[in-house]
Amino acid sequence: MSQKIGKVYLVGGGCGDPELLTLKGRRVLSQCDTVVYDALVNPALLEYVPADCERIYVGKRAAHHALPQEETNELLVKLGLEGKTVVRLKGGDPYVFGRGGEEGVRLHEAGVPFEEVPGITSVIGGLAYAGIPITHRDCASSFQVVTGHLKNDAAHLDWPVLAATKGTLVFLMGMKNIEVITAKLIENGMDPDTPAAVVREATTPRQQTVTGTLANIAETAKAAGLGAPALIVIGKVVGLRDELRFFDSRPLFSKCFVVTRSRAQASKLVAKIQDQGGEAVMYPTIRIQPVASEMARLETAIAHLGDYTHLILTSVNGVDLFFQKLDDMGKDSRALAGLTVTAIGKATAAALKAHGIVPDVVPARFIGEALVEALGPTLTAADRILLPRSKNARAYVAEKLSEICPVDEIKIYETLREDRTDVDVAAMLKAHQVDYITFTSSTTAKYFAEKIGEDCAAVVRDSGAKCASIGPKTSEQLKALGLPVDIQADTYTIDGLMAAIEEDCTKNH
Repeated sequence: MSQKIGKVYLVGGGCGDPELLTLKGRRVLSQCDTVVYDALVNPALLEYVPADCERIYVGKRAAHHALPQEETNELLVKLGLEGKTVVRLKGGDPYVFGRGGEEGVRLHEAGVPFEEVPGITSVIGGLAYAGIPITHRDCASSFQVVTGHLKNDAAHLDWPVLAATKGTLVFLMGMKNIEVITAKLIENGMDPDTPAAVVREATTPRQQTVTGTLANIAETAKAAGLGAPALIVIGKVVGLRDELRFFDSRPLFSKCFVVTRSRAQASKLVAKIQDQGGEAVMYPTIRIQPVASEMARLETAIAHLGDYTHLILTSVNGVDLFFQKLDDMGKDSRALAGLTVTAIGKATAAALKAHGIVPDVVPARFIGEALVEALGPTLTAADRILLPRSKNARAYVAEKLSEICPVDEIKIYETLREDRTDVDVAAMLKAHQVDYITFTSSTTAKYFAEKIGEDCAAVVRDSGAKCASIGPKTSEQLKALGLPVDIQADTYTIDGLMAAIEEDCTKNH
């Protein structure tokens, strides 16, 4: 019996900002067996692939070797014939100078089914993020896109036609030849005073934009240190940048943040950083693992909720696992009727509200001591408390409250170190590419230090990166590890952490 043939998706990953990936692109990434990706792909997109997905890098930067295009074509054919679902992930759009057409033709010849999933090309998205619309009814009703890779002294391009264009002219991959490009256009009749711009690493927090004229843009870009990858745009639309720029004027723009939360929890913090113009590098140091034996104990406790007077939940993870077990048992929030529900932290309270439960007690300070101070005086020996919590958490709450009444402490999950990652943060720190490292628990601090290695404190100190802590317990752990506490949130929540970081950025801008 012949083996079933797989399918290859040629997916455009967009032009840098991971949120510019299409919904279909994200869907096929989440279902693939193998992802074959390029250098210009944002590593954040790899977070969408399954944990057991095979990852094959074929991109090229500087001295890093890559597969020649012909070998990449054959690799895709081989994987498809093996019956795999493959995503060939490219920056921008596969069919806009991405050599996706060559790959599609080879797949067709080999009888391997394929689809092209368009991506937002930098020609459109990259310029938009720089405040430059590629068309505008008052100054450009057309545009031309040209490769900047020049052959035979650029004789293959029709320079008189390009120089005579009345619309917008965009060169991709042209920084190496910018002097030749601008000289050829002027030589063939284009006005030297035509507005021009260079946009480097468009749509990322590292985006740089310089403007000038056709006559001086090469010199201006060189003086600013701009190199590849970059767009060269020529035309009157460049003059609209001051009115239309939005991306590079946000408070966290150009700042790089390492996010150490678990994959499941990182999205809120990542979104807040990106919304303010920062770059969020996901470097999960922890993962949440339910403890099977303790979850069985929790099931028994839920079956006898009538024996309890109080339920204490100390984290979002605890809320999620508690209600998951409640649902597995065919119960819902009504099972909590008659219980006094206590939550530590606004995030935990919000997670409870999502299940229709407004907690009766939320201490003003989001630490165990505050919970004991708030709840302790209301308890009597006749009460009984159910406390599902992390195996890694302090025993303080259970120990103090058990002096008053019975406490059934069930350690339903543990926080383990996450070793799977798509980025080398140690190398980024050593290259001074990180501005802030965010810590949202003492465990993220502990495992961050373990992952970086024995010289973690020195690496962080020498990098110039600032450590941002969500609260005092996390700060204590950072100090114990020899790491600085440059920022500590006044309110121990993600919003409080972001407020403290934004204040620091504004103060040191």
